[in-house]
Amino acid sequence: MSKLPVVSGRKTVSALGRIGYAVDHQTGSHVILRRVTYPYRRVTVPNHKELAKGTLRAIIREAGLTVVEFRALL
Repeated sequence: MSKLPVVSGRKTVSALGRIGYAVDHQTGSHVILRRVTYPYRRVTVPNHKELAKGTLRAIIREAGLTVVEFRALL
């Protein structure tokens, strides 16, 4: 199992943007991303300085990625 990187919410949004996610809207400190092409997934990313490990792992899983694939996007 690959080690999770320490990233901010803004960096996570940028990384997911590289694979087709776009900002749908923002509610408070949470950015809601939606995939532009099929499969139309929605992912919520808290816009914090540092994401907790469990939160980041859940975001990666919801986006349909592995940790290795996510690290490559950074």
